[in-house]
Amino acid sequence: MKAAKFLFSMALCFFIFSPMGNYLFAQVTVVDSSLLDRITELEKQAAYKKPGEDHFMVVGLTTIGWNMNKTTVTSGGVGQAVKTNSFPDDAEFEFSPMFLWRHGTKFLLEFEPSFSSGGQWGVNWADVSYFASPGLIIRAGYFVVPFGIYNKRLAAGWINKLATDPPVADIPNDADYGVEVEGGFPMGNMKWSYDVSLTNGNQLLTDGEMQGVGTIDNNQNKAVTARLSLLPFSNSSLEIGVSGQIGKVGDAGAPNQSAQSKAFAIDLNYVKLFNPILVNIKGQYNYVYVTNQNYINPNDSTIYTYDNKTTTGFGQISLRPTGSSNAFVKNLELAYRYSNFISPSGSFWGQKNNISEAALLYWLSWRTVLKCAYQWNNSNSTSIGSEGTTTQSNTLFIQFCLA
Repeated sequence: MKAAKFLFSMALCFFIFSPMGNYLFAQVTVVDSSLLDRITELEKQAAYKKPGEDHFMVVGLTTIGWNMNKTTVTSGGVGQAVKTNSFPDDAEFEFSPMFLWRHGTKFLLEFEPSFSSGGQWGVNWADVSYFASPGLIIRAGYFVVPFGIYNKRLAAGWINKLATDPPVADIPNDADYGVEVEGGFPMGNMKWSYDVSLTNGNQLLTDGEMQGVGTIDNNQNKAVTARLSLLPFSNSSLEIGVSGQIGKVGDAGAPNQSAQSKAFAIDLNYVKLFNPILVNIKGQYNYVYVTNQNYINPNDSTIYTYDNKTTTGFGQISLRPTGSSNAFVKNLELAYRYSNFISPSGSFWGQKNNISEAALLYWLSWRTVLKCAYQWNNSNSTSIGSEGTTTQSNTLFIQFCLA
């Protein structure tokens, strides 16, 4: 029996120290170690999560509706009218999910694709933010540039009080690739904020219009955009902001390579309860100028020039009886906005637009709204070859917005 036990022990030792034994035992050790590491990491993540926060979140917004339009174009004393109506209010339709990923305590990744008019997919923004300190956020990627108040704060359908965007939304280009820093600090009873970006900028086209250059810059220069704002009252009811943007827009090596664009804006935001009425006033004025350049006439390829400056702005007011005791009445809101757009006279895209829009809103919740709006748009052409042509457009909108 002792001999048998001895032989069994020897065989076991031989197996353990043999290559096969080492291989099998090594595999078990690796598996156990990786499982323990994974469990430890999961335990850390579970312990790190806080109530109301998550590492990954999907939110978003949608705007859908219907419009009925009548447009009359008058040229040389002869007018022609066209009537349309459409679902889903094609020019304003949007379906935009937003993906948010919080990586640790300092990083936030944002991605918002958008399915919009014409069945086109696009991207509203895709960026990563680093929360360096309470008064400093550093951002990189594709984001809304800090010019004015509308594009960054008011453009979402459920925030916008009217059915359409004012013309300031496109002048200058609203989103770009680059880096950005923003933040704010108290200043006694007042507050102030800053937002500065460095991006690829815009490109000057042969007719004098501008467009975003995208991911590949057309020159070695970068556009600098900045907005500073002040909240002078301790209750933060009033905000006044000023913005600026400067950068070269000409193509490298082209005759217009020295062309530079300068843009300035001033904006205002005032929200105050005069019980029982909540008063909400907003406005913005833009001035965009391109240094003197020669342009190509698309009709005969001759060279011509003009004063390439564009001004646009809007002012709006909305009233909501939030202090009413009637549950239906307190969810109603009445809004009105006036917009103006003047592009360069003597160009091939010159026009003067005056736009008025009124809307009645009903709030189903703080982020869900039903709108009924009516817009009057009067345009006078100042472009080459169509001077004096007028366009009158009247549109009825019914819109549902959800976020």
